[in-house]
Amino acid sequence: MAARLPAGPGRRGRELEALCLLLLCFAAVDGAASPEPPPKCEELRLGQYPEHGAGAMGRGCPGKIPQYPVSYCLISKYFFFSSVQCLPAPNITCRDYLGIEKVFTGQEVGFYKPIECRNVNGYSYKVAVALSLFLGWLGADRFYLGYPALGLLKFCTVGFCGIGSLIDFILISMQIVGPSDGSSYIIDYYGARLTRLTITNATFRKMQTYP
Repeated sequence: MAARLPAGPGRRGRELEALCLLLLCFAAVDGAASPEPPPKCEELRLGQYPEHGAGAMGRGCPGKIPQYPVSYCLISKYFFFSSVQCLPAPNITCRDYLGIEKVFTGQEVGFYKPIECRNVNGYSYKVAVALSLFLGWLGADRFYLGYPALGLLKFCTVGFCGIGSLIDFILISMQIVGPSDGSSYIIDYYGARLTRLTITNATFRKMQTYP
């Protein structure tokens, strides 16, 4: 009758290896059975959703954020905002504001983004551009925007011999130079408002495809 050999270290190592493989298989099956849920639409990066729609009181976005006097916005800036509809880009999968998971086509509202109202103080963009174009050589645009020293200097030098008038017209038209009190221009609902966007690490960048 053959004697039974005791289990050696090699056999124990093989048993541990088999146990580890079994645990890995269970983990893989569990991961496949319960995939990670898609993110909320509020967590999408800039570039994965274009802003759209009508905001509070019928005023919307982009470029159509509600305009109110400076004093009103300073008082109510903590509770008054424009609710902007954000539509995820096509083929984006996320959970909308109701918690429903869906694949968007670019036409459905994914979430609502609150945007603070824009402060205005009576300075019209059309008037500023017109004054800069026709009376910029007299410094009327700078006087209107609240820069009397520069306006007087332009008046005495005939708009810096025309060069300063041209530069100011470009700066005011591109909305780089605004009112001296820091308020925004009054621009029509469908006016030519420029919105400055910055690219950061949280910005979604679509890979360029070449034909």
